[in-house]
Amino acid sequence: MTLANPWPLSRRRQALLCLALPLLGLASCAMPRVPTAETLWGTEWRLEMLGGEPVLATAPATLAFPEAGRVAGRGTCNRFFGAVSLSGERVRFDQMGATRMACQPDAMEQESRYLAALLQAQRMERQDNTLTLHLAGGGPPLRFVRVK
Repeated sequence: MTLANPWPLSRRRQALLCLALPLLGLASCAMPRVPTAETLWGTEWRLEMLGGEPVLATAPATLAFPEAGRVAGRGTCNRFFGAVSLSGERVRFDQMGATRMACQPDAMEQESRYLAALLQAQRMERQDNTLTLHLAGGGPPLRFVRVK
């Protein structure tokens, strides 16, 4: 029988603990941070994990935040663009559009899954050069690595 922790740590307590432990020489923490709009604008990310699996190495997908409120990137073989709104850790992609070039079937399938997942994104966190988008319904998150 497993008992739930009666004293779950709040984010503030976790942050304080992560600051104190290294000073004591006991451990170090790498807490995920909530990306702010200012830290995302002008960045570009490469998709690494989609649906809990690595993406096709021969068909990279990207996510870029070129300017305030805008998102763009490569779905796998097509370019996409749209609007993005951020509020704390909440994220919402909207008004999405894309080019429509034909590609290999596996690349097209990956692109379809990726663009659908972006529309389901609800929450994001950033840890160093990794960006994670958590999806509605609790499916496996999208994981990106920073390229710019």
